[in-house]
Amino acid sequence: MTATEMFPVETRTNVGDLPISLQSASFLQNLLGLVAETLEDVVGLDDASGFIALVGQQMGNQINALYTQALGDRPLDAKTIAQILVDLKNRIEGGFFLIEQDEERIILGNQRCPLGSGVVGHPSLCMMTSNVFGVIVAHHLGYAKVCIEKAIANGDQGCHVVIYTQPTAAASAAKGREYYRIESV
Repeated sequence: MTATEMFPVETRTNVGDLPISLQSASFLQNLLGLVAETLEDVVGLDDASGFIALVGQQMGNQINALYTQALGDRPLDAKTIAQILVDLKNRIEGGFFLIEQDEERIILGNQRCPLGSGVVGHPSLCMMTSNVFGVIVAHHLGYAKVCIEKAIANGDQGCHVVIYTQPTAAASAAKGREYYRIESV
């Protein structure tokens, strides 16, 4: 008996035609979720949040530079900043929208996390949003305190993010992270 007779050759299938849902975006979302899960399991939620905050700060600086350059490198007001925050998240497939804005704060909602469903159970990933928003707002307005009051990552139906643009008593009382403009020396 030959090897072919002992081990029949299976019908060859073009694997490129298989109905497998694997694209770059879903792969990267899954990867990010697994990185967050691993960090949270190995170093704990607080330290994982700290690591992701560092990445978020770098992303915030890069994204801020893109918008600042595209808008002509001019001072931006709070209304424009709110538009930037919504626009940047929606460009990366988020579902962000402006709920309310006044002289002291910007309130945003979100119905779809740009990081995908892998974020559920991994609140450390919210540090990406906090730092990107905080860096951009503080760069242009001098101060930001980002309070993520509801988050898809925590199992909420959507996100509710309050960004204080001035260091008021309300900002001081709110639970969140503060950001300040870094002045060039």
